[in-house]
This record gives sequence, structure tokens and C-alpha cells, in this order.
Amino acid sequence: MFGCAEVRGSPRILSRSSASHGASGLRPLMRKSHCLRASSRLFCALLFLLLILTPRGDSSWWYIGALGAPVICDNIPGLMNKQRQLCQKYPDIMQSIGGGAKEWIRECQYQFRHHRWNCSALDRDHTVFGRVQRSSREAAFVYAISSAGVVFAITRACSQGELKTCNCDPHKRGKAIDERGEFDWGGCSDNINYGIKFAKAFIDAKERTVKDARALMNLHNNRCGRMAVKRFMKLECKCHGVSGSCTLRTCWLAMSDFRKTGDYLRKKYNGAIEVTMNQDGTGFTVANKDFRKATKNDLVYFETSPDYCLMDKTAGSLGTAGRVCNKMSPGTDSCEVMCCGRGYDTTRVKRITKCECKFKWCCTVECKDCEEAVDIHTCKAPKRAEWLDQT
Repeated sequence: MFGCAEVRGSPRILSRSSASHGASGLRPLMRKSHCLRASSRLFCALLFLLLILTPRGDSSWWYIGALGAPVICDNIPGLMNKQRQLCQKYPDIMQSIGGGAKEWIRECQYQFRHHRWNCSALDRDHTVFGRVQRSSREAAFVYAISSAGVVFAITRACSQGELKTCNCDPHKRGKAIDERGEFDWGGCSDNINYGIKFAKAFIDAKERTVKDARALMNLHNNRCGRMAVKRFMKLECKCHGVSGSCTLRTCWLAMSDFRKTGDYLRKKYNGAIEVTMNQDGTGFTVANKDFRKATKNDLVYFETSPDYCLMDKTAGSLGTAGRVCNKMSPGTDSCEVMCCGRGYDTTRVKRITKCECKFKWCCTVECKDCEEAVDIHTCKAPKRAEWLDQT
């Protein structure tokens, strides 16, 4: 749950109150063998495919269906012919994509943990992001971060020797030069271009079958996500020489932590540009002539976002009823903003924390378990009449 401190065990409720309405290393070339259970890997692969490939016209765009026994590509709904062919030809890549799905979903939830829309799942509807149906900036971010996650997962799997069709970047051989001087390519450089190429072929295939504004928007934001991963490739080196003098260097290119990509795309979300389709249907024009034109690195969207205060399934809003808020915060996670002025309930719970920690020779840290009372604030549900207006 957003903003909620971890409480061990079943917290004991001490009291409840209600606020009023207005209250405020060198990497080896050797392939690694990873023995992962096939059923688990296929589960993750199907999870990802169902997340982003269910037809847009369906009311559960990011629907996760009931996952049964062995899954084959022909039984995954929403796949285009090209995607189904790639799925059947490269099952190991599908498994890598599925394994990486949890990573980008987690990143999305992290980036929006303090906002009304926070990529949360609604268990009753089996959705991951709610139904982000509008061509909003939230939809733009989801397409970008999921495309970035596919690139990251495939590229990582290549370097770790999990895929039959790729390995380390074959072009990083011989000598090169940077601002520190000459170095030798060595180790295992991440094959980012392979990841980008496959992600583009697989994900974009669906959008290229449709000639409308939403497909054009998705293609643009997909590309932003793919290139965001490449933007944060870094040169890592190992020095050779007397006492580590670095007279000789062996270097390789590596992807940065996925958090950097998430942070970057979050900033792009903040500066996303509202656009309209141009007359010939091949590109965008800025909706507000007072704003700059969108570049290939900007996220774009067509429709304004709902306020996400109330549950509105047609708009992709889960509402904020029951969300944890921060009574003392002046930001978007404040109870006033998060709860949309409806007020909040307060529950006092007991939390066990580590305290009075001491270092004991050698070499452990011993702590006591301390109990403290903590107030948890959660947003009130809307009045029933107000809720019914939105559903």
C-alpha cells in the first residue's frame, strides 16, 4: 500500500479517529547456466504478454487472466500474427520478457507511489494498472516504461547467456579511446542493440496493424522507452598495471540500474506534451500553439487525465479511497491532496522496530526490539451518491 510503513505481524489497533472533511568487476565471457523451472518462466512470460497485448478495444487492456497449465503462443489472446510467430520461434526470449515484467511494474509503482494514480492492482478486477483507457500521459508512461523493461530484460538475458540467439555485443572488440585515453575492449559488453531491435519488432508489430492516432502515440512512446535504456549505458573498466596504476585498461559497456531509466521517464512524464494528429495522419502537431513542438525524446498524449479521485472504470481510475496519506506532507501524498478533500480516517497501530543497536566484537550488530505506536491515515471513501455518478 502506498506510503505505509512496514508493520510486522498483524498490527493491533489501539484507537481510531476520523478527520473532518476539510482536514489537512570485469564480467566473464563464459555463458552462465540458469536452471529455472519452465512452468514459472512461462507464467511470467504470459503475464507480460497479457499486460500489454490485449486489444485496446477490450475494457481490460492490461488484464491478467486465470493462468492455467502449459501455455502455448496460440492460446495467448491479442497477439498479432507476427508476434505469435516470434513467440513460437523464440520461446527463451519470451521467458526473459516475462521475467522482466515484474521489474518494470515495480518501477512504475515506485515512481508514482506518492500520487493518486500509482500503478496499483485492483485485485477484484485482476488488473495491474487499472484500465488506462484514455490516451493520457499515464498511458504514455506505461507504454514507455514497459518497452524499456522489455529492452532491459532481453539485453540482460543476452549477457547472462540465457538466450540462444544472442550473446555479448560482438562489435566491442579491439581498441578504443575515451577522454582518459586508449583502452582495450574486453569482458562482456551488454548487447543493447539486440534488445532494442527485438523489442521494436515484437511490441510495435501490434501498433503497426492499426492506422489511428492512438497507435501513432503508442509507437512514439514505445521508442522513447527503448532509447531511454540506451541513454544510460556506461563504460566500466578494470585497470592493469603496477599497484593499479591503470597504465592499461580493459573496458566494457554495461546497462545502468533500471531505476535511472525509471527516473528519466518519470521526468518525461512530467513534461509530456499534448498533441493532435496532423492532417495527413503521419505525425503530431502540438495541441497548444504556445508550447514547443514534441521531439522524439518527449512523451506525447492526446487526452487530459482524470483526477483519479473517484473510481471511474471508463476513465481508468481506481480512486483513492483507502489509500494511505501523509498528514504532515505538503506534497501530492498529503491527506488533503491524496484524499481529494474528503477527509481521512486514522488508525493507531503498534509497530516493532530495531533499536538500541550495538556493535559486538566480532562481528555482529545486536539490537533490541522496540514497540512504538504509529498513526496510519487512510482516505475516506466518497459518499455513495458521489461514487455512483462516476461508475
